[in-house]
Amino acid sequence: MKNKKFELKSRFGLIIFSLVFLFIPQANADWINLTGSETAANIAEIYVNDDHVKVVLEVYVGDLEVFNDLVPDEWMKNQSDKRPDQKTREAHFSKNVLQIITDKNKNLTANFRLIEPRMRVDRQSPFAGMINPYTRQRVPDAPGDKRVLYAEIIYPFKEKPKSLSFIPPTGKEGSALVTIGFITYHKSVPVIDFRYLGSAAILSLDWNDPWYSKFKNPNLKRHHKSALMSFLYVEPHEVRHEILTRVKDLETWMELGLRGKDYIEVDELEGLKQRVGEFLLQKNPVLIDGKTLKPILDRTNYVKVGIKGIQLLQQPERLEISTAIVGVIIAYIPDSMPQEVKVDWELFTDQINRVPATATDPAGPLPTYLTPDDNVHIWTNYLKNYVPPTVAHVELSNTVNKMEIPWASILTMFILVFLAYLIFKHQKYQLPLRPLIIATSMFAIIAVVLYPFARITVDRPVSLVQSLNEEESSRVLNSLLKNVYRAFDFRQESDVYDKLALSVEGDLLSEIYLQNRKSFAVKKAGGAQARVKEVEVISVDAIPDNEKEHSFILNAKWTAMGTVGHWGHVHTRKNYYDAAITVEVIDGNWKITKLELLEEKRLDPLKGPLKDPIKDPYKKPESKKEKKAG
Repeated sequence: MKNKKFELKSRFGLIIFSLVFLFIPQANADWINLTGSETAANIAEIYVNDDHVKVVLEVYVGDLEVFNDLVPDEWMKNQSDKRPDQKTREAHFSKNVLQIITDKNKNLTANFRLIEPRMRVDRQSPFAGMINPYTRQRVPDAPGDKRVLYAEIIYPFKEKPKSLSFIPPTGKEGSALVTIGFITYHKSVPVIDFRYLGSAAILSLDWNDPWYSKFKNPNLKRHHKSALMSFLYVEPHEVRHEILTRVKDLETWMELGLRGKDYIEVDELEGLKQRVGEFLLQKNPVLIDGKTLKPILDRTNYVKVGIKGIQLLQQPERLEISTAIVGVIIAYIPDSMPQEVKVDWELFTDQINRVPATATDPAGPLPTYLTPDDNVHIWTNYLKNYVPPTVAHVELSNTVNKMEIPWASILTMFILVFLAYLIFKHQKYQLPLRPLIIATSMFAIIAVVLYPFARITVDRPVSLVQSLNEEESSRVLNSLLKNVYRAFDFRQESDVYDKLALSVEGDLLSEIYLQNRKSFAVKKAGGAQARVKEVEVISVDAIPDNEKEHSFILNAKWTAMGTVGHWGHVHTRKNYYDAAITVEVIDGNWKITKLELLEEKRLDPLKGPLKDPIKDPYKKPESKKEKKAG
């Protein structure tokens, strides 16, 4: 137990303030399909390759009758000798159930490769059950019964077709017999996002460049249509120019230096990535408030366009030149929030003469397009009420409750003491006793009446801060945590260290700073540093530290939610922490001097606030009746 406790302590620098949990090697993009087709009863994933079409089907158990040809003989309870063999069923399936027809009007013949029972792949959408704001229809949810018949079907062909028609099982009137959600890939390029296959869908194929394969129906398209995109992010301490480009398009502007014409081999990935980064570092010059700042090649990654948007390529793999995409992030460090940023875009081709460009600032994104005749992307600061987040001392006077001094009652008490003295000495000074007693009674009443009203507020000196209530503890913890998280918003390491020093003291400061430097290796490996936007203190209890004066141990639970915008999407991460944090008043300011991490866990940022106590973060505590019944 002791070793485990020591291990938890040593993880502090990595997990809490160096924000490793926000260095995201894989993140889900914020674009979400609102059609509900990814939760349809039946799902078809269609892959068009050089010599065949592969269809991966998930057939809902309630629709097995329509897909009867797929059901293996051994599954049939009352198997009849009259049931066609598999080859006959494959031919029937090809012409009557799921048809794929070439531009020469030839039905491709299906080969059943793998058929087995499985559970549905979870493609749940957070919008399931809600109203689509565009169609005003309710977004459907997946069937409650998760059992499916899983099938992999191959449709081979010898000559590459110019187009393919995908036809779902239809009735006599031509309407689809079942609901099918489908997605189509030409090689590794998604041609569409998930959509419904309700009627014949014709796919025009560009074999030279699969990126430009598309369905004739304009409603069947993917969210990311452009092969070349520019993203400008403007923040108080950083300006980032992010570029997405295909390797195939880069051939127009630079020598790729690859061995083959069709593929990027695994051992060529790193070298090509570096050459692409260095090439783009010299292109598309950026001016910040009329000045040319030194560009920093932040990182370069291979990415994929998937059903959830832009995703990092996690494992090195052989890539086709025609489908490989590179993302490059170039950073600039201004002294303050810029007033104007200009990007002089230079990269166009005969096929790409309209480049989507988006500028994102704290108010949100502003999309536009760049063309050869209008190639300067300008961002202007219109943030009138925006105040950049700051890091400042957490002063004792601003966090603990003030002292209220009833000055009138105190003054009256002095008078009462004087009157009491006169009463005691009235014989000596030959003073009438009755008036003195009446005056004393009147001033006593005045002191009581004025006590709640006539007051002045003053700061509580540190010597009188013997305890912290829950409100004060929460105020101290929240301010210190925000300071530490914001310190990592700065790009210069010296700035990070200086800002941390405002809230962290002693050996802990060096540990956090050095651990943050090490964590940059994680970022350069493909992660993205998020900025913490929200800190929520769930509970905090302050206990005086017996080892040191003016020091308290805060037994605290909190969440930190961070976001990072890259390539047009916002990625969000939220973590829960349980820790014992020692805080101390040093020169009139609170500072963190020690921390023991007890627990940390990743949370779903889309769910609501946490309950406390926390075992399962989103489970309500059982009532006494529920516990008894259990």
